[in-house]
Amino acid sequence: MTQVVDVTTTQFADQKPGTSGLRKQVSVFQQAHYLENFVQSTFNVIGGGQGKTLVLGGDGRFYNRAAAQTIIHMAAANGFARVIVGQGGILSTPAASAVIRARGADGGLILSASHNPGGPNGDFGIKFNGANGGPAVESMTNAIFEETKVLQRYCTLQDAAETDLDTLGETSLAGTVIEVLDPVAIYADLMEGLFDFEAIKELLTNPRFQLRFDAMHAVTGPYAREILVNRLGAPETSLMNAEPKEDFGGEHPDPNLVHAKDLVDLLNGDEMIAFGAASDGDGDRNMVLGTGFYINPCDSLAVLTANAHLVPGYSGGLAGVARSLPTSRAVDRVAAYLGIEFFETPTGWKFFGNLMDAGRITLCGEESFGTGSSHIREKDGLWAVLFWLNLIAVRAQPARSIVRDHWERFGRDFFSRHDYEGIDSDQANALMQALTSRLESLPGQTFGDLVVARADNFSYRDPVDDSESYNQGIRIVFENDARIVVRLSGTGTSGATLRVYYDQHERDPAYFSVYAQRYLEPLFAASEAILNIQHFTGRDAPDVIT
Repeated sequence: MTQVVDVTTTQFADQKPGTSGLRKQVSVFQQAHYLENFVQSTFNVIGGGQGKTLVLGGDGRFYNRAAAQTIIHMAAANGFARVIVGQGGILSTPAASAVIRARGADGGLILSASHNPGGPNGDFGIKFNGANGGPAVESMTNAIFEETKVLQRYCTLQDAAETDLDTLGETSLAGTVIEVLDPVAIYADLMEGLFDFEAIKELLTNPRFQLRFDAMHAVTGPYAREILVNRLGAPETSLMNAEPKEDFGGEHPDPNLVHAKDLVDLLNGDEMIAFGAASDGDGDRNMVLGTGFYINPCDSLAVLTANAHLVPGYSGGLAGVARSLPTSRAVDRVAAYLGIEFFETPTGWKFFGNLMDAGRITLCGEESFGTGSSHIREKDGLWAVLFWLNLIAVRAQPARSIVRDHWERFGRDFFSRHDYEGIDSDQANALMQALTSRLESLPGQTFGDLVVARADNFSYRDPVDDSESYNQGIRIVFENDARIVVRLSGTGTSGATLRVYYDQHERDPAYFSVYAQRYLEPLFAASEAILNIQHFTGRDAPDVIT
């Protein structure tokens, strides 16, 4: 007989959430009590489940189903009134946010490690999103971590049967309603209300316009099929790798120039594909490409902001726009031109949530292939793709021409990110400490033809709740306004990832066609002289360049 039981447990010291929840290797989550400890700590911090509604779903990676069953049993034992779970345990991160908001839920647990590899030897992750649909704020994630340090027991069900996650409908478990819903419908309807589907359909059914969307064997495959093929009429051949797999087909579901190489090669090949796009493991990131033309995520945010009035959902104007610190300053210029509010925040989507809830911003984005708006409280890969298709349809221009027109109007912000992955944590911390110790002495120093104007460690005071976040990334700005930003990533599961970001504004159209890596060479040289990356890490080149 099913009954609620308290299970005695011991604490784990490594359950501090990063910028997007708790991410570890699958084997770590498979330890006895590990997942349960984090889930119970989360439930305790939100005040228990009595009478509350919880949304649950994930990106379908290995361990997703098993984790969903564990969480359902714990939610029922903790007194939740209703658990809304995506069919098969699946919900893209944007769709989970949409469901939380549409159904008035008290929050949700999203099972994802985003763009990290999957499979039995890959990564897994979990994060809590609040009632606004957005990632838990820093004060809550800190509280969850503190709770994990003292937790002594968790609640679950004994002798409970597994929930049928594949059949739509409602069942009851220990007094809790378990509702299995279509993971696509609410999100697809939301998209149809934002964009001009008639114009996009006319574009996608034109045989002269070829689209390729690479779902990377991740969660967006079913969403892309429903929206792009079933509702908008694109041929099935428009989809690549559209069947979700627990190990993402053995590939790395990160939509960038390295891991989406097949798509990039297509857009640079002989087939004359007009527009290409890819999304990541949980569907919140995007890469967009024109024919033979890579659209940098920083430029993408700026272009969408400048052209938002052409899209039905944003035709009434924008309240404001925000970007993360490492993102290039291209969108800053658009905000100034439009006369709307602009905010620079730390990395992490949770920092945009307060601004959206307060009505201060409508669009936002990060250089890490994330763009979104106030329609939900997460970045949204397919949303960005539809936005671009809407602009191409209405402007009757290819993506490349839209971006070139933008550069002619606002200048080009050359941008690149260099990632050094899997660095020994002690080496990475030593580099950052050495750099921090030099911040006061850097201004006035010359590196090649570049003179440092200012250097600091970015801190942010939230204009809505007045909370403060410190040590969010070191920025070095030169007298010609070129900039280097340096930070350690919080999304990896082993070692450390050092990210170095470079951007520089150029007004002269004669330079617009220069390859970004060549244009930024003086910044790269200054960076090595200042950071001493090879000295501290032994690395003589980044692992990934975007």
